[in-house]
Amino acid sequence: MRRKCRIWLPAHLSTAKPQSFTFLFGWFMPSSSSASLDIVIAFACADPSLFSVLQETLVILKFLEDAILRGCLTLKKSLGYFSNVSGILRETNGKMPVSLQEKSVFCMLGCYAADLGRNGRLVRVGMAENDHSNSADGNLHLPSGHDVSKEKGRHWSCGCHKIDRSLGQCRNYWIQLCGSHKCSGCKLGWIPELHHIHWDGQILSYFDLHVIVYETPRFGDHHFSVGFWSSSQEMEIPLKKPKWIEGLLQKQALFDLDTVILAINCANAAKLIFEEVLHPEKSTIPIRIKRMFATSLWKLLAIFIASLSTSIYFILQFLHTLFNLGSQSCIWIASTKLFNNTWKNIRIRSYQILYWPISLQNNCLRSASCVEFAEKAALHKHALWSSVIVDVLLGNFLGIALLFYAESAYLWVSNFSKDITDSFLRTGCAWLMRIPAGFKLNTELAGVLGMISLNAIQTWSTLWFFVGFLFIYIIKGSAVSGILFGFSTAAALIIDMVSVATMHVWTFHMLFSFLYSQQIHALATFWRLFRGQKWNPLRQRLDSYDYTVEQHIVGSLLFTPLLLLLPTTSVFYIFFTIMSTTISFLCMLIEVVIAVMHATPFAKIFLWLLTPRRFPCGIWLEISNCQRYEIHSSRSGCVNKFASSSEMSRGKLDTSRSGSSILLSVLSSNSSNIGQIVLPHFRKVFPAVSRSSVASSAYEVIIGRSLPSTLFSNQSALRTGLPSEVPWMSISCKEYWRLCHDAILACKPDDKSH
Repeated sequence: MRRKCRIWLPAHLSTAKPQSFTFLFGWFMPSSSSASLDIVIAFACADPSLFSVLQETLVILKFLEDAILRGCLTLKKSLGYFSNVSGILRETNGKMPVSLQEKSVFCMLGCYAADLGRNGRLVRVGMAENDHSNSADGNLHLPSGHDVSKEKGRHWSCGCHKIDRSLGQCRNYWIQLCGSHKCSGCKLGWIPELHHIHWDGQILSYFDLHVIVYETPRFGDHHFSVGFWSSSQEMEIPLKKPKWIEGLLQKQALFDLDTVILAINCANAAKLIFEEVLHPEKSTIPIRIKRMFATSLWKLLAIFIASLSTSIYFILQFLHTLFNLGSQSCIWIASTKLFNNTWKNIRIRSYQILYWPISLQNNCLRSASCVEFAEKAALHKHALWSSVIVDVLLGNFLGIALLFYAESAYLWVSNFSKDITDSFLRTGCAWLMRIPAGFKLNTELAGVLGMISLNAIQTWSTLWFFVGFLFIYIIKGSAVSGILFGFSTAAALIIDMVSVATMHVWTFHMLFSFLYSQQIHALATFWRLFRGQKWNPLRQRLDSYDYTVEQHIVGSLLFTPLLLLLPTTSVFYIFFTIMSTTISFLCMLIEVVIAVMHATPFAKIFLWLLTPRRFPCGIWLEISNCQRYEIHSSRSGCVNKFASSSEMSRGKLDTSRSGSSILLSVLSSNSSNIGQIVLPHFRKVFPAVSRSSVASSAYEVIIGRSLPSTLFSNQSALRTGLPSEVPWMSISCKEYWRLCHDAILACKPDDKSH
């Protein structure tokens, strides 16, 4: 069975032809079937310090081997002297995500030579083949162009084992890239040639190769993601799955694509960490002065913001203590009930102001190594303050407009309320007292209900005339609340004021809904009496029951007038239900705007407008070139030189005479649209709105149950659209200042971004 190999190659390695001998670092990811291998190349390193470290390690390793043979040193003790490169690899791997460490280990993948000699030996560009010398002393002379294709008496005859010994561990995989060819007819540049692979003890030179070129993800630029930002793009699987879907789910995947994409997203971080550990940066005096100046400015900013936040924290704590002292008074209880929405939004804004330093704390340092995790952590960190800033800005626009046009707003609201009272309420009640829409009503009952309604409306109009001058101050209070607490608080105050101004309509609705519901309940009871049934509240069912003659006579006498008076009561109930529902619907629209304000991810929208590539939505491969080559004699002879006679006799060398195929492709990513980013957040606004809830609301209207005046008063409505309330923060001002100071310092950008 032909082996398959996929090499995930960074794009910067294919931009130009290499001019030196380099080492490759990344991850080996063998499949479960052992028939394919994924090689994720993170970066290539040709640093001279790396060659010197490997050379010194080989000298130490040879000395330790001689010491162990003489009995002067035990194997366990010698492990402490092993490779510096191995320690660098372990330290780099330790900073990778845990999910990636469980699947693969960051290691040295192999080497990449610029050219290959006529005898199959790896040489550097600019060095003659006859200038090569044998490295029989065990040292590594790669920077000088020496031969690494011989090692007598070793397991690997191609010289790869000598480099691998410097890592102090036994490895099952190693790749050898040599030279590069210009990819004609495609967008790719120079593509390295895979000379051979050490695969579980075998030296393979011919296999199906798939080279996938990817652009290295960087924080703030782009990254790759297999899934979607929105679950709406996923296909809804029916309850009864077809057989082919079950077989597809049971089939084992050929390779772990999620782990490969995770490794690609960690490639840039692995490179930066490796370079930082390999040679710690020694900054010059100008760089030190520049960094000290930037650090001092950042500390001054942290002190200023921490001091300002602590002052606000002190004021909020003082007001919270003051309100707690008067929380048992009747005025406080009445105000909290009348202005329920306003107090709720003020508490939410206070929680957001108090807890903003908690949201900026960097609690997950390991997530910075993966660009995808770092992007999500940054979006989660900055979601709170971005939402608060946008809300406050919109509140300032609304508040300033209301302050400048307070008189006009007061006149408009007064005229509108007067027109509603005269044109709808008084005219509607007078119309109901006559023959509305041709219905023949009970004149006496309609007259009594109409006069009660008109007298109550007149009383409310008179009361509103005397206290109406206070409404201009309420408008200015809404403007000030919008400037201080944001648009959502001002909108919530408008909802409460509309509820207070239309309290008489809500009272009429409650009164007539009570009369209508009691009348419907009595008629249903009498109807069960005539059928010889009785409602069993314990078992929630109808049971048979023998009523007496007197009970049937009383039921007959009461059933007839109640049934004849039902149209009159129903007309008044329907009229005030329509009025109350219209007002409630207007309040619900404002509440929807508030919930949308809290749910909108403003940080994501702003970043999406700047760089849409930061929000990937699936990946795809763009095929650039596909070719198939046959074995040439020169290449076959080269392979034979790599293998020893014992390996040939044991069949460890893949000597298949069939051709090999090479597929070149580019890893690309789709960008999410604005709907895929925003819709998952907006679904939280209406979590309980469904056909069943609409049907239950219609049923409650039919049987006469009163609807909630606002949407937030319903437990199953928009409550989850608002941020959840958290416990009140009660710490000292000094501790809060320190918390804000550390939060600002935690947001200081690093010199090296992963």
